Amino acid sequence: MDQEALKKQSAEAALQYIHDDTIIGVGTGSTVKYFIEALSKIKGRIAGTVASSVDTEKQLKMLGIPVLDLNAAGRISLYVDGADEANQYGYLIKGRGGALTREKILANVSEKFICIIDESKFVDILGRNSPVPIEAIPMARSLVGRKVVGLSGNPVYRENYLTDNGNIIIDAYNLNISKPLELENSLNCIPGVVENGLFAHRPADIILIAKANGIETIKPR
Repeated sequence: MDQEALKKQSAEAALQYIHDDTIIGVGTGSTVKYFIEALSKIKGRIAGTVASSVDTEKQLKMLGIPVLDLNAAGRISLYVDGADEANQYGYLIKGRGGALTREKILANVSEKFICIIDESKFVDILGRNSPVPIEAIPMARSLVGRKVVGLSGNPVYRENYLTDNGNIIIDAYNLNISKPLELENSLNCIPGVVENGLFAHRPADIILIAKANGIETIKPR
């Protein structure tokens, strides 16, 4: 089974957690696109969605799925999103798609957070295959880079890219993520940082891992 088929499998598996007349938070990324397609088949059952990015909002509306503003929607019953990496504790690295700040907001207001991934994204140690994306205001680019170096990381400015919030992304490679909770705090304490892509303080409640022989469900908490 190829990777795209696995992504679709994990995305469709999330449908079983959706209850009628609820508001669903929808993430961003290649796996989430399959979730949106699957969600469109039951759109009449839900009260609406809240999108984590402009791109996701466009996809939802294109398929006739109602999109609400978060401030009007209130608390979200379920948030579904992918990840660049996930471990057994539900800690994640997210943000290669650049929507990490809005994704973290949705994760934090949601009662349940389901992460949908294929088996290549499930790791023992975070950071071996993916950098930690950091969203920062443009004038802080050099400062954030120096602070990342001070944390023994390798900062790489994501050229010709702005987030939906009008900010830049710095991808921090080779960080020591043995203490993800502490590192998440340290990165967010850098002046000019809006948010970073470590999801440790708000981990996933359920991870659905698509494998060739089916779905593995992990419930870290």
